[in-house]
Amino acid sequence: MLGCRHSTFKMPQQKDIVKIAIQMPGAYPQLIQLDQKKPLTAVIKEVCDKWSLSDPENHALQYADGVQTYITESNRLDIKNGSILRLTKAPGRSAEDLYKGIQCSDAGVRCDSLKELATFSTDITFAQEFISRDGHTLLVKIVEDASEAPLIMTHTLTAFMELMDHGIVSWENLSSLFITKIASFVNMKVLDASIQQVSLAILESMVLSSNSLFNRVKLEITMERLISHLQVTNQQLQTKAMALLMALLQAGGEAERQELFEYLDKKQLRQYIYKNIIHSSTSVGDEMTHYLYELQTLRLNLLEHRMRTPLDSYSQDQREMLHGLRQAAFEMESEGNLSSERRHSLCAKEFKKLGFSNNSNPGQDLSRCPPGLLALDTMAYFSSRYPDAYSRFVLENSSREDKHECPFARSSIQLTLILCEILRIGEPPSETGSDYHPIFFAQDRLLEELFCICIQLVNKTWKEMRATQEDFDKVMQVVREQITRTLSSKPTSLELFKNKVNALNYSEILKLRQTERLHQEETLAPPVVELKERLKPELLELIRQQRLNRLCHGTLFRKISSRRRQDKLWYCRLSPNHKVLHFGDVEEDAETPSIEALQDKIPVADIKNVLTGRDCPHMKENKGKQTKEMLDLAFSIMYDVEEYSLNFIASSRTDFCLWTDGLSVLLGKEMSSESMRSELDILLSMEIKLRLLDLENVPIPDMAPPIPKLPSNFNFCYDFSQAEQ
Repeated sequence: MLGCRHSTFKMPQQKDIVKIAIQMPGAYPQLIQLDQKKPLTAVIKEVCDKWSLSDPENHALQYADGVQTYITESNRLDIKNGSILRLTKAPGRSAEDLYKGIQCSDAGVRCDSLKELATFSTDITFAQEFISRDGHTLLVKIVEDASEAPLIMTHTLTAFMELMDHGIVSWENLSSLFITKIASFVNMKVLDASIQQVSLAILESMVLSSNSLFNRVKLEITMERLISHLQVTNQQLQTKAMALLMALLQAGGEAERQELFEYLDKKQLRQYIYKNIIHSSTSVGDEMTHYLYELQTLRLNLLEHRMRTPLDSYSQDQREMLHGLRQAAFEMESEGNLSSERRHSLCAKEFKKLGFSNNSNPGQDLSRCPPGLLALDTMAYFSSRYPDAYSRFVLENSSREDKHECPFARSSIQLTLILCEILRIGEPPSETGSDYHPIFFAQDRLLEELFCICIQLVNKTWKEMRATQEDFDKVMQVVREQITRTLSSKPTSLELFKNKVNALNYSEILKLRQTERLHQEETLAPPVVELKERLKPELLELIRQQRLNRLCHGTLFRKISSRRRQDKLWYCRLSPNHKVLHFGDVEEDAETPSIEALQDKIPVADIKNVLTGRDCPHMKENKGKQTKEMLDLAFSIMYDVEEYSLNFIASSRTDFCLWTDGLSVLLGKEMSSESMRSELDILLSMEIKLRLLDLENVPIPDMAPPIPKLPSNFNFCYDFSQAEQ
């Protein structure tokens, strides 16, 4: 029995035991085995007893990597093997000391206390303790008095912003005097730039928090002064000013947004951005790129109402616009002398020449939404802005045979729809979007000006394709491709766009399609297919090594909350021996951190799985708030029997592919990203061309040459037996 009992005995599982080190200034570190089931107060007491500290209730544990994060019962499970903690003052005690320090009569003590407070306030445990003592109201009073030196005021505002960022206190509880003071810091012409930066960030958070605060900030802020902050050389101040401007634009209704855009137009904001930001000597930062994308999206979305409104046949203005197109295209007879029936017949004939499908009631062509009335607007703009080009288009096609004429109206309606789709009119701005068009800032009416260039491109492409009415959809597909390819090259002016899109004629499109088709062609000659298969393993290994090298170099990731983009960054990189992932928080302008500077780590051996998109834990938590772009860039590393995760949102699709491929290599899985497939196709194509360089212009047969018939005799063979005789 004893032997049986011994054979079935099992040791307790060690998953609740974490081996860590604990430091304290002036003492040797303690190496302990932390039992995660033991109360944290008991653990702290044991640590204090070993160092003969009599007040364990006044102590707490923090991570020793410089990040002010207290260990609590709620986050203690995040502690991993090998973590280094620090025994420090309890958050309540620290909050009490700093609360007293910022009230000290000595300015130096106040300054140091507020600086330390700004650092400590990033931790929610400390923030709760400090706010429970009404510490935030003390900061509000310092701001309202506005009697402190600039450095002290900067630390005060920074600490206040960090405290409010936790959402413990509502922004709406702030006094009117406080809001006025913060706005005055922004409105002042001469003030410390650091104070203005934090003040702009505080006002942005106010605007985003509630509609009432949006209205209050809008009244307090001087728009002319806000725009002047965009014209400084200080990029951080410039970016914060743009952030507040975007918050004001997004928080307001359509009428308020329209009014604000009209004001910005008067102040020539677009021209300034084009000249001094897009074409500046310094590169445009990621944050500013995002705000330029937001500005472009919000401005273009003002056209959404017209895009979704069909023509109203009872509207006198809309009927006049429609007949204005006809009158601008044809020399009119004196219609007053014509009978009603004759006049109606003449109008129908001319609307048919204009390319309307329903020539007796052309308004029906504009009932489809989108593009709705926007198509009428673009046609009217073209006819009035470029009357010669408009008349030439219509008259040229009126003289062609019916089946070969390019219908102006039908083409214009479809082209307007294509431009709306390419420019994404009607889509709300994404939290992580950064794809803006420099050409947008080159002129006031991007859609209309692009239309004027592209409607002439339609006519040109129609003639190059020798199209008939049956080819209409094919022509418009080619035009869409011409526009998309040209805009993807990021032209910086209308003239440059016009030259590029016209150079990309139908024959060039065919060549590009053929080249791309060859890259993807699977039905190659058998010898080439065989060579391709032999080369593939070698090239795949090359891509694997590149992915691992990229992970070793590391990548900067941005922390994104459900509320707004944040400036907080973190870095992740793979150790040179490919065994450990190191990660940690970094500053905005910091250099690439060394592995030693990244205190957090995950052994590759502990990684169980890599999830992407909707399957990621951080996407499930923010269900309903995430955009398609965020889903496309999200991935998570699951480790420790999939109980824990490290969550990422890549800054681009390229980084997403590099990291998911690299992690697949580490886990011994196949790479599956589109970047890998594209790179493999390019490398295979280049390698095959190099191998077959000497055979250029020599056709490779699909089948081996036939074996010839045997000869009638073999008298031509050398007879070795006779030679030996």
